Amino acid sequence: MAKTNAKNWLRAKGSASGSKVTFLELFFDLVFVFSISQLSHALAAHYTPLGAAEAALMTFAVWWVWIFTAWVTNWLDPDKMPVRGMLVALMMLGLLLSASIPEAFGDKGLLFAGAYVAMQVGRSLFTTYAMTRVDRANTLNFIRITTWLVAAGVFWIAGGLLEHEARLIAWVIALAIEYIGPAAGFAVPGLGRSRPSDWDVSGAHMAERCALFVIICLGEAILVSGRTFSELPFSALTGIVFVTAFIGTVAMWWLYFRFGHGRAAHRIEHEETPGSLARQAFTYGHIPILAGIIVHAVAVEFMFSHPHETGDLGIAAAVLGGSGLFLIGNLWFKGATSGQLPLSHLAGLVLLILLAFAAPFIEIYLLGILATLVLIVVAAWEYRSLSGTSAAPSLH
Repeated sequence: MAKTNAKNWLRAKGSASGSKVTFLELFFDLVFVFSISQLSHALAAHYTPLGAAEAALMTFAVWWVWIFTAWVTNWLDPDKMPVRGMLVALMMLGLLLSASIPEAFGDKGLLFAGAYVAMQVGRSLFTTYAMTRVDRANTLNFIRITTWLVAAGVFWIAGGLLEHEARLIAWVIALAIEYIGPAAGFAVPGLGRSRPSDWDVSGAHMAERCALFVIICLGEAILVSGRTFSELPFSALTGIVFVTAFIGTVAMWWLYFRFGHGRAAHRIEHEETPGSLARQAFTYGHIPILAGIIVHAVAVEFMFSHPHETGDLGIAAAVLGGSGLFLIGNLWFKGATSGQLPLSHLAGLVLLILLAFAAPFIEIYLLGILATLVLIVVAAWEYRSLSGTSAAPSLH
């Protein structure tokens, strides 16, 4: 009976429902709408080298807790009551995590660390139990994963008890442990390491989950531009910045979804070792995509608040860096899923580098327009080179 009950918690692989994204998963993602908003606001409010490092660390943490949950729900069925309860508990912890982001390096460091560790370790222990006597290979996988997460958790909690730079150092060590884990096969003495063949995932589910997260991030960029525009007196300049921000966000959507998402879903679904490709293209490859959209949202705020600023290399770095990081992420993602690096994206990065040399002499709003034009050029180039070929999936 125990075996039957445990097996009832797993998705039915190979069926239509086995790769379906459930409403509960979408509900779970609402917490991360708040997280992304908190991250962009925290970076904009503390836009210094140290503030950027802290925001980057928290971005890595938020993405990691979300993508690990996406992997777990690739196996576990969110329509089953125990799995549903686990996801709701994660939502509550995720809300605490998100709420503590602005003061994570202040008075709420232990709250941030405690919520994070509880999510990571708790979810992994639950999945280990669900896999017991049903899937021995993945039972061992999640024992290994839990071991790595517990080791990292020691540094997370220690960092929450420390202050200032010591906290940052401890949390960097914790993140390094977690990020090295998948690449190292979660090797544990006596338990061996995971093999790519062990990670039998539904490519369609993984692709859709990551696509929905990208939509969440793009939504935050839209909200930032709309909210900021509504709070300012209307003028021709604010109108230009608003349109520029909107078109830039649309260009990002186009670049990711027109030729990236559909092709990746098809490729991973027919891959002999889908777990290896999923780790490369989704677990790691989406990090610059997420970071690029967050930095783009911050750049939009700067374009509204400092449109005529020149010579501020920090603000210019945000304006160009958002587009640059997004292109790097798509370059990685599309290269991993197509086997070749898109020339259009490489050209776009070269153009952004050239703009960086001219940035000290260009007003911020004009620099934002030029960065948006680069994204449009890249999108048009890719569309022209791939439209009508077998590499072009239907537009959803």
